[in-house]
Amino acid sequence: MSTDRKKVIFCDFDGTITVNDNIVAVIKHFNPEGWEAIVDDIIQQRITIQQGVGALFRLLPASMKKEVVDYAIGNATIRAGFADLLAYCKRQDIEFYVTSGGIDFFVYPLLAQFGIPEDHIYCNGSDFSGERIEITWPHSCDDECASGGCGMCKPAVIRRFPQEHFERILIGDSVTDFEGAKLAELVFSRSHLTEKCRELGLPHVEFETFHDIIAHLEQERTTVR
Repeated sequence: MSTDRKKVIFCDFDGTITVNDNIVAVIKHFNPEGWEAIVDDIIQQRITIQQGVGALFRLLPASMKKEVVDYAIGNATIRAGFADLLAYCKRQDIEFYVTSGGIDFFVYPLLAQFGIPEDHIYCNGSDFSGERIEITWPHSCDDECASGGCGMCKPAVIRRFPQEHFERILIGDSVTDFEGAKLAELVFSRSHLTEKCRELGLPHVEFETFHDIIAHLEQERTTVR
């Protein structure tokens, strides 16, 4: 890899920064009728992420806001080594962005302790003012997005950092990361994303904790020197 480009990391939230997938955990906990089929349709890419996530939360009444928010925050566990990765990025002048298909009501509270600037956190919004919970999409697809239904469009964010100036690194685990992985020079993967990278022949490094990612980045840095 070129050493004169600035490294920038785009890191997923659900199932990556957190051990569990918070959206699925919330829906599974409250167990509204029909949610399993929607999740399967998302994973199998029969519907877009935006369609699926929107449909999942419409299964829940907005009057349950407190229960939903409290459960989402209380149930989440941060993956080991996350704070250490942030510290490493700061030392090595690596830009770090959270690119999440998750929802603001749990993403921001769970990240608050880590001091990440809000303009470095991309996620979906929420609206509890109606009868059902509605998800809002402040970071929608750009004209180049092949999907057109990402919800929070990770490729659109990545494209703001052109390849000639940035070495783009994606960290993720699932369907929301598939399109972004095609643009990245390096992918750190888990779960469904690992399977997709193998299927598409994309360069990737499997990880379990963020310490694995730090070790790989440090090995790469010392090898290049």
